[in-house]
Amino acid sequence: MSVSPAALVARRALAAASQSSHEGGGRTWKILSFVLALPGVAVCMANCYMKMQSHSHEQPEFVAYPHLRLRTKRFPWGDGNHSLFHNAHTNPLPDGYETSHH
Repeated sequence: MSVSPAALVARRALAAASQSSHEGGGRTWKILSFVLALPGVAVCMANCYMKMQSHSHEQPEFVAYPHLRLRTKRFPWGDGNHSLFHNAHTNPLPDGYETSHH
């Protein structure tokens, strides 16, 4: 089986590339982690903290839209009216918000 000269040159070039040195790759990723990743996480944390401080924690006014909070049958847990992950501060019942202790 004869191999064309172009294929032989390409094979040798690819073989030479696979033998290249990868020394210092771990050091590069370590530097990138400290220079880019950690400051990026710090900026995201600061952004979340500032948004949390400026956020209003008041409940929005309840509007009983007829197409929302439909209950065709009771939930199989609790009193049957609260969803599984119910939060009294953010999730109203069909007749409005529950009394809040805040």
